[in-house]
Amino acid sequence: MYIVQIASECAPVIKAGGLGDVVYGLSRELELRGHTIELILPMYDCMRYDHIWGLHIAYQDLWVPWYGGAIHCSVYCGWVHGRLCFFIQPHSQDKFFNQGRYYGCVDDNIRFAFFSKAALEFLLQSNKRPDVIHCHDWQTGLVPVLLFEMYQYQGMENQRVCYTIHNFKHQGMGGSDVLWATGLNREEYYFHYDRLRDNFNPFALNFMKGGIVYSNYVTTVSPHHAWEARCTEIGYGLGHTLHLHQAKFTGVLNGIDHDVWNPENDRYVPHSYTKDDLTGKAKNKQALRERLLLRDRDRPLICFIGRLDEQKGVHLVHHAIYHALSRSAQFVLLGSATEAGINDHFWHEKQFLNDNPDVHMELGFDEELSHLIYAGADFIIVPSNYEPCGLTQMIGLRYGTVPIVRGVGGLVNTVFDRDYDETHLPEERNGYVFYETDYVALESAMDRALDLWYDNPGAFQQFQWQGMNCDYSWNYPGKDYLEIYDRIRHK
Repeated sequence: MYIVQIASECAPVIKAGGLGDVVYGLSRELELRGHTIELILPMYDCMRYDHIWGLHIAYQDLWVPWYGGAIHCSVYCGWVHGRLCFFIQPHSQDKFFNQGRYYGCVDDNIRFAFFSKAALEFLLQSNKRPDVIHCHDWQTGLVPVLLFEMYQYQGMENQRVCYTIHNFKHQGMGGSDVLWATGLNREEYYFHYDRLRDNFNPFALNFMKGGIVYSNYVTTVSPHHAWEARCTEIGYGLGHTLHLHQAKFTGVLNGIDHDVWNPENDRYVPHSYTKDDLTGKAKNKQALRERLLLRDRDRPLICFIGRLDEQKGVHLVHHAIYHALSRSAQFVLLGSATEAGINDHFWHEKQFLNDNPDVHMELGFDEELSHLIYAGADFIIVPSNYEPCGLTQMIGLRYGTVPIVRGVGGLVNTVFDRDYDETHLPEERNGYVFYETDYVALESAMDRALDLWYDNPGAFQQFQWQGMNCDYSWNYPGKDYLEIYDRIRHK
């Protein structure tokens, strides 16, 4: 099968969050299964060019119709850790992808509307005809719209679209200017509720809604999150649209790259180990303490790795630090804040706790350090307000680091409570789960975890082993996506 992924990110060359990891990981898995995969990405000025091998111009003169004229683009080609990627570079005074960042520009809606148009124009003009186009999040929500309303009449009638939503909170809004720019034009047609009109703002077009309505199949990144998006406020206003299109909507759990996240040969970790011999993990705990100047004593070590924002439950992260200290545990935090107020708050806490030998707060992101923390910690806490899938709990399990999570989104599909999960056998359980957003619920889960560590070291080590037995690689998601591609190809 010939599959083209169109996305705004692909790790490690373009990565702002989990989207980049998913695009790369899924592409790699599909390729390993014998399929032909190509990726189309924006050519940002700030992307990691050092991760691209053999970058060269593949298509010199791509003219993309835009408003009443056309914008000249060059398409570069290169390999990102083995994946064949095409990068679209517009030559325009609008500087679509030359603004020093991936997102957060005032013209984001127009930038990615242009990218969606340019990606399809490149497929059309280069005579590429994939069996399936797989696009991601609001940035490419217009791809299925443009394909169905325009490009199928220009020789692309056999292409099918799978559309994956990673985060419903960011949906992409635009006005009539988007229609006139892309050549869709007919305002009264697209501002209809059944097409692109936002469900709550009659004067706005919703890119993500367009992706849902026009694509052949829609997925989100975990089965439980699919239910949340359709039936709760987590859908951020798109619940009714998902209900109307529920026959083509499902959740496919993300995976992690078992080659990158592997305690047996992790190049960032000083001591390798396996699920059958955890002595290396104890040595990594010692190495982590030495690196972060933590007190060397026989105590459990809890970590948090991730963004510091409201989605991640920062009020519970903050409380977890102090509750861990009250239980004579140690705590390591690695993460950066997305908002000034949260950033200031955690810098204040860092200064306040600076002399405490049982806490280290690293306010930023360090890939190498993250591997050592996973390998050295006993527990990882993930107290998210909402979590479409979550990767940190999967990585924690891979490293024998027991997750303590809130029961939302993909966390429900990957972590099964040791004491209370009735849907899994005791030997299949792998962590601790709480459901409320208050301190009492968090403390209860933390206390049960810490009690096991303190009172029954043998049972705790057995529990680590159970977690390391879980397979959250791309093996199962890859199979699920191929079944979806097969289904829509033969419709």
